[in-house]
Amino acid sequence: MNVFYNREGIGDVLMVLLKEGERHHQSVERVRDVAIIKSVDGEVNGYNLFGASQHFDVSEWNGPVDLTAELVEQLRAVLSDNGIEEDFSWADVTPKFVIGYVESAEKHPDADKLSICQVQIDQGTVQIVCGAPNVATGQKVVVAKPGAVMPTGLIIRPSALRGESSHGMICSARELNLPNAPQEKGILVLDDEYEVGTAFEIGR
Repeated sequence: MNVFYNREGIGDVLMVLLKEGERHHQSVERVRDVAIIKSVDGEVNGYNLFGASQHFDVSEWNGPVDLTAELVEQLRAVLSDNGIEEDFSWADVTPKFVIGYVESAEKHPDADKLSICQVQIDQGTVQIVCGAPNVATGQKVVVAKPGAVMPTGLIIRPSALRGESSHGMICSARELNLPNAPQEKGILVLDDEYEVGTAFEIGR
């Protein structure tokens, strides 16, 4: 689930993306202040909430909106006021950019430039396939978890690279849009003072 707001570019509309769908194979149903976006089989892919500033504090929103428990409850209430019942109990409100610890980094058996990493984050240990030349066991790094929206607008999804599952991305400073980020390839390696599992603030 991802939430976006860009008043200058789109208008006073809060976009709630539940799942990705083919743009040309979707239908839209308008119910008062809400546009319901559905797939061809009738499943709800998302909502557009018009007049968002009447229901939410949008003063600090510009692009991806952090999903919090409070926002989930606000979304549920606004939809309910418009006659729409949506269960957001499954929504993941944990931080999407967190400090990770590389427990192991082994070369991919079918790709010389890829490493299969086991990375400890806030929700346990996950496998991430990484193409950075400097990734190594024992590093503290920044992990973009599934559902994270990169500064470029890319949404991180679970994937498979050369047959190996990957649940997130180990990030470089440039990918995080940090000031004075080096342009050469390589992940951002953090100092030991960072605490594994805590949130990391990125540049937008």
